[in-house]
Parts: sequence; structure tokens; C-alpha cells
Amino acid sequence: MTIIIILHVIVCFALILIVLLQAGKGAEMGAAFGGSSQTIFGSAGAMGFLSKLTTVAAVVFMITSLLLTYSSARRTSTVIKEKPIQTAPAESEKIPVQPQAPVPEPKK
Repeated sequence: MTIIIILHVIVCFALILIVLLQAGKGAEMGAAFGGSSQTIFGSAGAMGFLSKLTTVAAVVFMITSLLLTYSSARRTSTVIKEKPIQTAPAESEKIPVQPQAPVPEPKK
């Protein structure tokens, strides 16, 4: 369970970084007007590589999310079955019956 949580957090950060690395749709137009072209990943650009990496990270994220949800729901249901909740009796059931005092007879 702990390994899945650690993997999930790492994939979350990786997915955020991968999405932020991707260029927007207007990036090519900015490069045409004198901006620097992004040739870090080669002349074809990074879109093919980053798209595949985004897909892999998204699939791993979904799988870890489902595993965490399943294990959380399963653990909660077993705890309820093993340890039933014991409720205290209501206060009205604890009221003691008061003894009746003898009534004195009237004097004649």
C-alpha cells in the first residue's frame, strides 16, 4: 500500500511536469517571428516523445488511483465487519423505579 502511494505521488508530479513541458498550439507561430525554435529533442520536436510519455504517465496515474480506491474501500469494509460498533443503552432505560413511601393514616 505504501509503495502504491509513493508511486502515485511521483507520477502526479511527473504528469504535471510533462504537461508543463509541452508547447502550446501557438508556439510555432512565435518561433516564426524570431523566437527560438525548440530543438532540444531533435528537429522533429518533442511532441511525439512527450505525447507518448504523457499517455504512459496518465495510464499509470489511473491504475494507481484505482488501486488506492479499491484498497481503501476494502480496508474500511473489513474494519466494520471485524469490530461492530457497540452502542450504549438509552438513558430512559436506566431510570430506576422509585420506591413508594407508606402513606400515614389520618388521625382521628
